[in-house]
Amino acid sequence: MKQPSLYKLRGAVRIRVTGGDIETLINTVAEQGLEVWNLRAHDGRVAEMNILLPHFFKLRPVLKRTGCRVKVTHRSGFPFFAARLLRRKFFLGGMLFFVAALFVLSSMVWDVEVKGNVTIPTDEVLAAAKKEGVYPFQWGFRLQSQDKLSRQLALALPDVTWIGVSKEGTTITIQVVESAQPKREPLLNPRHLISKSDAVVTQIYAEQGRPVVQKDMRVKKGQVLISGILGDEENTKTIVAKGEVRGLVWREYQVEVPLVQKHNTMTGESKERFYMVLGKWAIQLWGYGSTPFSSFDTESNHRPLTWRSFTLPMGWLTEKDLETREHEEQQTIEWARTKGLEGARNDIIAKNGKGTKIISEKILHEKKENGKVYMKVLFEVEESIAEELPLVHSQGE
Repeated sequence: MKQPSLYKLRGAVRIRVTGGDIETLINTVAEQGLEVWNLRAHDGRVAEMNILLPHFFKLRPVLKRTGCRVKVTHRSGFPFFAARLLRRKFFLGGMLFFVAALFVLSSMVWDVEVKGNVTIPTDEVLAAAKKEGVYPFQWGFRLQSQDKLSRQLALALPDVTWIGVSKEGTTITIQVVESAQPKREPLLNPRHLISKSDAVVTQIYAEQGRPVVQKDMRVKKGQVLISGILGDEENTKTIVAKGEVRGLVWREYQVEVPLVQKHNTMTGESKERFYMVLGKWAIQLWGYGSTPFSSFDTESNHRPLTWRSFTLPMGWLTEKDLETREHEEQQTIEWARTKGLEGARNDIIAKNGKGTKIISEKILHEKKENGKVYMKVLFEVEESIAEELPLVHSQGE
């Protein structure tokens, strides 16, 4: 049967039913709409199941009619937790005091963030905000209105066009829009553009400088492509060479791919822990004990409490350990070949940029050994082959 929603809040027990007519008991429970789940029967004489706490007390007439006996083997949920708390009055009082203190502290400013500033230092914005009473551990009710704070900060910082102040929970965010400044071009030293590898030129575009190679010309690594020296032997001028040169480059890759691939799969078993979060601390409420799985993944879900537009520094945290099992899958040589070539292509594009084009590829050698496929592959790649070479005094081509 389906596990009911909010069963931990309503309370549940795990029971063991023995003797009598267990089959009739289970049918009667289903007819009366009593919510049970995780039902397991052993030889028709013993049955175990989970049942909601309110429905557990409705079992007595059914037990009398069927002659079954019941034993509670496990209790879980908020009612049992509350009962344990009530037996520990000092602990309960301390917790209530702590929660009340957190509500009081939630009206304070805990953090001030500055966003949008590029040239204006963050410390300068924080110093101006502090003069207006905006700083950590300031009481929220002592702050001026957000519109007034925005105007005062805009007057205190002349290099801004607009400043916005917003408060979310215990954090104040100062959004800065700086005044537009003329763009300063970086100072560049005179330079050549040279080839970074042996290649055949497929395209050359000289924005600045003198091109010294042509399309379809074979070039060596380090050869000048676009010169930063203009003029003749008597009158020369050095400039910053700019442009784009693309060429065909040949790259040889050694590729190896294992034929046995390992994957982690979920088994469906899980263990859950529940916490109450208070600021930076988390108090575990239930789900004690170590995780019984040797391999597992953990999922976390944090749900802070909110009031209107405020996010309070407290809430709930659920952690679930999901059991995983390693699964091995035998692949074919064709799959390994495809996977290896795909990985080599991605590596070439990652190293040389998105504009890189793979023109052709050829497998020079392939073998299967020790559960792996080994390949030697030659790629013909079209890519940008230009790199900078600074010009020093009296340097020529």
